[in-house]
Amino acid sequence: MTLQRQTIAVEGIPVHLIEAGDGPPVLLLHGWPTHSGLYRNILPVIAPYRRAIAIDLPGFGASGKPQDASYSFRFFDRVLDGVLDALHVSDVGLVVHDLGGPIGMHWATQNIGRVRELVMLNTVVFPDMSWMVKAFVLSTMVPGIRRMLSSPAGIRASMRFGVVDRSRINDAVAALYQAPFSDRAARKALLKTAHSLHPRGFETITEALPRFTMPVRLIYGEDDRILPDVAKTMARICTILPHATMTSIPNCGHFLQEDRPEQVAALLAEFFADAMETPA
Repeated sequence: MTLQRQTIAVEGIPVHLIEAGDGPPVLLLHGWPTHSGLYRNILPVIAPYRRAIAIDLPGFGASGKPQDASYSFRFFDRVLDGVLDALHVSDVGLVVHDLGGPIGMHWATQNIGRVRELVMLNTVVFPDMSWMVKAFVLSTMVPGIRRMLSSPAGIRASMRFGVVDRSRINDAVAALYQAPFSDRAARKALLKTAHSLHPRGFETITEALPRFTMPVRLIYGEDDRILPDVAKTMARICTILPHATMTSIPNCGHFLQEDRPEQVAALLAEFFADAMETPA
């Protein structure tokens, strides 16, 4: 299946997206340092049931990487509003991963009535973060280390660190994620995205979680070395949202869309197909 591509201007920033399928839309958000291509093997499997849309958040992929953007929660809220308005989309199924988790969830707290279903993949949503996350955020601000992290070698290393089956991140796949950051300005924007979300935004998400009464699906790779406490995060979400259903995937890392694309795609397709048959 050929993925359709387009670029939408939001506040003068080009936002690139790929999509496939028809029917009620599903918005899929990536994290750091990836882009919509993370879902290239997922969208065709969802497409028979839903209109699957994956965007490159500003600062990533083929979207704009403005140096003066705040990359804050409010900034990304406006971007998502602008994209959905341009697509004439009123409500969505929402899939979030990694940094796209807090970004998408914060938008959802302001738009709960527009979220038909919610899927959380390996991500963070709570303000009390693990030492690993804190160390990563700090490293994006330390001279020398930050330069290495955003370099082609650093991006490849990050992707390989985030999977169990390292053969999945071959030269072609590594290049897919390296290409958007070929110049210094793009790399500076990438680094800024990693430390621009204010802790208060995470508190907003935590406070709003009990109001998420829509169908909720949690899917995560068990062997996540980037978010080693992901199982605790997902269990904590389940205590707040007891109606959520959860699947953990063994021998699968943080970038589960690369590690186990067929299994993740099948789980998402099943969830969204079932949701279509369940009365609202």
